[in-house]
Amino acid sequence: MKLTFSKFKIRTSLAAAFLLGSSLPFAAQQPAMPNVDAQRDATKKPAFLAGKWSGPVSIWREPGEPLHLAQFETVQFKLDGLVMQIDGESTGSDGKTQFQALATVSYDDASHTYHFRAYNDGHYIDTELSVQPDGFVWGFDAGPAKIRNTMHLTAKGEWQETTDVTFGSNPPHRSVEMLLQHP
Repeated sequence: MKLTFSKFKIRTSLAAAFLLGSSLPFAAQQPAMPNVDAQRDATKKPAFLAGKWSGPVSIWREPGEPLHLAQFETVQFKLDGLVMQIDGESTGSDGKTQFQALATVSYDDASHTYHFRAYNDGHYIDTELSVQPDGFVWGFDAGPAKIRNTMHLTAKGEWQETTDVTFGSNPPHRSVEMLLQHP
C-alpha cells in the first residue's frame, strides 16, 4: 500500500486527534496540585497551641456532680508543618487514663477551609475548624444533638475550652470545661 503525503497527513491527524481526545478526560480528572506553601502558612495560624499543656478538666455526663480529671494535651506539627497533631489524655486521681483522643488539623487551600479529624475510643469525626486569632471553634451533629467546642487563650495565656451540647430547641448544656497551662 502506497501512502501519499496527503493520506499520511490525514492518518497522522486522525491518530493525534484520537490520542488527544482520549487523554482529555484523563487530564480533566486530575486534581489541581495543592499549594503546600499556602497550607503551611494557614496551619501556622493556630501555632500558639504548639507545646505541652496540662490542667483540670470537668466533665458532666449526666445531671449532678461533674467528673474531675487532669487533662494533658501535646500539640505538635507534622509533615513539615502541613498538619497539626493534638494528643489528649485525661487521668483520674489514681493516675489511670480515663480518656484519650488524637486529632489532626489541616488546611485545604482549594476550599480555603480547615479540617479537624478526631479519634476517640474507636470512633472518629471529620468536621470543619474555624480558626480565630486567639482560638478555634469546631462542632458536629450527633443525631438530635449538636456539639460545639470553643477554645480561646485567656489573658494569662491559658488554654480555655468548653463543650456545649444542644438538643433540639433546648438551651445548650455545658458538658466539658477545661483550663490548661504550659507547665
